[in-house]
Amino acid sequence: MNIPTEINHIKSRGVVRITWDDDHVGEYAQEYLRGYCPCALCQGHGAQRRFIDVPGATLEEIRGVGNYAIELRWNDGHSTGIYTFDYLRSLCPCSSCMAERTHSE
Repeated sequence: MNIPTEINHIKSRGVVRITWDDDHVGEYAQEYLRGYCPCALCQGHGAQRRFIDVPGATLEEIRGVGNYAIELRWNDGHSTGIYTFDYLRSLCPCSSCMAERTHSE
């Protein structure tokens, strides 16, 4: 399991930058994170990950959840998604992580 060493919300760019314990850095657009909210309301109860388009999604707050996740609170009042560190790493949108996911499918 990879653990973030730093999580920064760069409001001016609308991204969350996560630096991982293996020195990997991922930048997640807030719309991307909102679209992949892991809560049951957004994802349902199936195993298939899906993107939900939420126009105008703005991240308002990041809170730690134990030593394994973060909770994101959005401008639309949504805050039920618990983004585990494993889930966040699996979502990393950088080109090398995207290529690795495509190659393993």
